[in-house]
Amino acid sequence: MTPQHIAVIMDGNGRWAQQRGLPRSAGHQAGMTAVRECIEGCREAGVGILTLFAFSQENWQRPPDEIEALMSLLEEYIARDGAELKEKGVTVRVMGDLDRLSSSARSAVEAIQDETRAGTTLRLNVCLSYGSRAELVRAARLLAEDVAAGRLRPEDIDEVAFARRLYTADLPDPDLLIRTSGEHRLSNFLLWQLAYAELHVTSVLWPDFTRRDLLEAIAEYQRRDRRFGRVSVSS
Repeated sequence: MTPQHIAVIMDGNGRWAQQRGLPRSAGHQAGMTAVRECIEGCREAGVGILTLFAFSQENWQRPPDEIEALMSLLEEYIARDGAELKEKGVTVRVMGDLDRLSSSARSAVEAIQDETRAGTTLRLNVCLSYGSRAELVRAARLLAEDVAAGRLRPEDIDEVAFARRLYTADLPDPDLLIRTSGEHRLSNFLLWQLAYAELHVTSVLWPDFTRRDLLEAIAEYQRRDRRFGRVSVSS
């Protein structure tokens, strides 16, 4: 079965650039090709939802020139590819603490979300200025506010109520997580949502990731026996 929802930690842009004696910004620029490859691969494979980890809250600690380059790249990507995404039926949603973005970056994000709202072929979630622990704290705060306002009883708080306060409230959890560059950690990404996801780690650096690599990850996923704590039928 094809995974309905794939999440990707796009890692390795800096190492890709370093190996070539280039500035880190060149690696981020090259990584945009892999984003297009991943989107097209998901469309071809019939994947309904793709969630990309683009920029973490921790990334704000990087050098200012690198952050500026990343934000400029975001605006460039939206300006260049927004119309094509709309034409191909891709709906774009951006999740994270967007208040930290510059006014021009926020305007670009709002524009692409509005322009692609009617897409039906693929839901593309871009996690930007995102941290999963912050998302969980935000959800807890929203629950506390609802209880304080009398809209919710404490005894009615369960996993469903909690999940409804997450950025992904309207989405099924990821079936498959792909991480590039060979690192084996979640890096504060979708900690709640990835509880039962299958994990696929590849040594390929993100700028070199192609739709063939995506299809290989999907094929490996299809060979796995997802039991969710139950006993396999064949056991």
